[in-house]
Amino acid sequence: MIEEQQQAFKSGAIDSCPPSLLPVDMSFAGKYQLESQENFEPFMRAIGLPDELIQKGKDIKSVSEIEVNGDNFKVTVTTGTKVMVNSFTLGQEGDIETLTGEKVRATVKREGNKLITSLKGIESVTELVDANTIVNTMTVGGIKYKRISKRI
Repeated sequence: MIEEQQQAFKSGAIDSCPPSLLPVDMSFAGKYQLESQENFEPFMRAIGLPDELIQKGKDIKSVSEIEVNGDNFKVTVTTGTKVMVNSFTLGQEGDIETLTGEKVRATVKREGNKLITSLKGIESVTELVDANTIVNTMTVGGIKYKRISKRI
């Protein structure tokens, strides 16, 4: 029964699947395009991005590609001409590039259908909410920036 539910989820025949049934190798892998975002400008100001870059970036629909091989992840985010690539292994500290371009040491952990990390005071939670939707919420100083991306 569990395998049938996983297969139906993978094929898109059903929209949701309990996190405990998500196959580890499949859940996040894929290509996603930003559909909507909330609190972009206040959040970017709070992390120190210059207004010029905020204005340039606010209407660009970034594309994220997530590759998964066991506990190893490679996330490539293309926003206009800027390409940011982060590779990490779940549970192991590594170098992660922040939104401001700075490299910091961080550990990404997985809790069910969520990837969680803290980057220089920014709490980041990326959640696979259904077969085709990833929601990334980043919080700094009480400001919550939410990005909703759909599988393409």
